[in-house]
Amino acid sequence: MFIIELTYKVPLATADQHMAAHIAFLDQYYQSGHFIASGRKEPRDGGLIFARASSKKRVEEIIAADPFNTLGIADYRIIEFKATKKIKEYDGFAGEE
Repeated sequence: MFIIELTYKVPLATADQHMAAHIAFLDQYYQSGHFIASGRKEPRDGGLIFARASSKKRVEEIIAADPFNTLGIADYRIIEFKATKKIKEYDGFAGEE
């Protein structure tokens, strides 16, 4: 599983102008099964995406197409996460693509 942290590089009003395109990007990867959950950080200076993919390189390829990335709206931090303690449902939830 990967946690993708987005941090805005622009004023919130600028990010909001491009939010619809970002949401369309998210929807595409929810449909493909790569994205599990996403949402805003509080305070609202970016967001988080929980993703599953075969490799960090694959995650990098996916986020390269995010309008927030192509338009220079956000910086991205990718954290690979390997659960060592978990509920039994986790394995199906966080499986690779």
